[in-house]
Amino acid sequence: MLELWSGPTPNGRKVSIFLEEAGLEWCWHYVDILDGDQFKPEFLALNPNNKFPVLRDPEGPDGEPITLWESGAILVYLAEKTGRFLPPSPAGRYTMLQWIMFQMAGVGPMFGQFAHFFYYAKDKIPYAIDRYRRETERLMRVMDQHLQARSYFVEETYTIADMCILPWVINRLDATPGQRPHLEAWAQRLRARPAVQRGLVAFDEKVRPEIIQGGLKGFSDEHRAVLFGAEQYRER
Repeated sequence: MLELWSGPTPNGRKVSIFLEEAGLEWCWHYVDILDGDQFKPEFLALNPNNKFPVLRDPEGPDGEPITLWESGAILVYLAEKTGRFLPPSPAGRYTMLQWIMFQMAGVGPMFGQFAHFFYYAKDKIPYAIDRYRRETERLMRVMDQHLQARSYFVEETYTIADMCILPWVINRLDATPGQRPHLEAWAQRLRARPAVQRGLVAFDEKVRPEIIQGGLKGFSDEHRAVLFGAEQYRER
C-alpha cells in the first residue's frame, strides 16, 4: 500500500487527485505543520526539507521501497509507474513536464507569496502584496490564454499537468468568476470528475481554523514562528 504524508494544501491535493483517479490503494499520515510535526526527527528522516507531501512506495523500482518528496516528482513517478495520465507522444511528454515546472517554479511560489503577505504576514507591506498579486494575475492570464483553444494543458489529453495546476487555481477562480473564462471552463471540466472531487477533499477533515481555508481564526505569533520564523530556521 502506498503511504502519503500530507495535509490540506494544494501540493497535497494534487497527489491525492492522482491516487483517486488511478484507483490505487493508499493511506495517509497527517502532518500538522502548525504544531511543528514537520520538524520531528521521524518526518525529517523522510524529507530533510521539512515539507509535505511525501510518498512511500514499498514496491518501487526493481521491487525496492522508494520514498519521494516534491509533489511534481511524485506525480511523474506515479504516472510512469502506472502508465496513466501521460500524453500519447514523446513531444507531449516534454510539454507536460514544461507545465509541471511552470506550476512548481511559478504558480506555487508566487501564489504562496501572495497568500503569505496578504493573509499571514503580521506587517502588511503594500509593495509586497501588490507585487505578488500582479504576478499571480499574470500567471492566471498565461494559463487562460493557453487554454483558449484547448480542453487540457497537453495534446487534448488529461494528464498530471492538469492535476498539478488545478488545486492551486480553483480558489482564485471561485473568488473572481468570469475573469478567466477558458481557465474556468477547464477547471469545471476537471471538477466534474468524481475522482477529482474525492481528491480535492481528501484532507478536509484536518482543516484547522487558523489557516485560510478555515477562516484564519486564531492564527498567532506562535504559528508564524513555526511556519515562517525562528522555529522554521532553527538548525537541527
